Amino acid sequence: MAVVAFPAPHVMALSKVQRLYDACDLVFASPGAAPTLGEIRWLQKILGEALLGPPSVRIFCACVRGILRWWVSWVLLDGVEAADVGIDDGEKPASSSSDDDELSPKSGHLHSARAFTRITYVHIYQCDDFSMGVFCFPAGATLPLHDHPEMVVLSKLLYGSVRVRSYDWVAAPPCAAARKCGLARVVAADEVRSAPCEASVLFPTSGGNLHAFTAVTPCAILDVLTPPYSEEHGRPSTYFADIPIASLPGFAFLEETDLPEDFTVAGAPYLGPELTVDMDDDDDDYDDYTE
Repeated sequence: MAVVAFPAPHVMALSKVQRLYDACDLVFASPGAAPTLGEIRWLQKILGEALLGPPSVRIFCACVRGILRWWVSWVLLDGVEAADVGIDDGEKPASSSSDDDELSPKSGHLHSARAFTRITYVHIYQCDDFSMGVFCFPAGATLPLHDHPEMVVLSKLLYGSVRVRSYDWVAAPPCAAARKCGLARVVAADEVRSAPCEASVLFPTSGGNLHAFTAVTPCAILDVLTPPYSEEHGRPSTYFADIPIASLPGFAFLEETDLPEDFTVAGAPYLGPELTVDMDDDDDDYDDYTE
């Protein structure tokens, strides 16, 4: 039997984004295959709210320890709200909380959700193992269909509503192909998701690894990517056009395409609580986001 220690009481006083970072640093820096979505949901059902309550459940079989660590990251992500990452979603009045400064957004001000006039990426953190950041959308903006090669992505819709279109490859296109194309299975067909909703996760071959977003209202999505995009390590971001197949409902033909020339993503500074990070990790400074 392996003893798995839950966070000590003083750890629970950390900001939500710090707790998320700490869990990601623990989980994603460790070798080992990612669990399936079914395994994560299974463990979530077993554990209930144990993480967020008294640390009364402490002993688990060694075989579920890795899954537990992933579940911890997922649950911590699920509890993050817009204000926790320095964004005012306009839904709540300004807080008069007397929380410690380290738990409050730095400088005492937030990005206004309605001030974003184009898709904007708020970079929080990135190292070789994972990245954390927020995509902020004005109503009507679209992030084109793109993939996440050999990556796991945990996402949380922080506010607003977004239309999601997603696919998984039936068979992955050959890596040597000049331009990727192939048959894909529909995972979400223009599905509208509205906050509050639980965090979602996608995997290299399941969960909707290729997806597109269109903002129904102003909205923001917090993403944790592991590992992050890297041209050097064979993980470029590729964009696709999808062609429905009338004779084969539930499937589409995907073909690699160039990114529209007028598509840009702006960058904005992170205004949430400051992070205490592992000094062995080299966080890159991002003024603008480019996929």
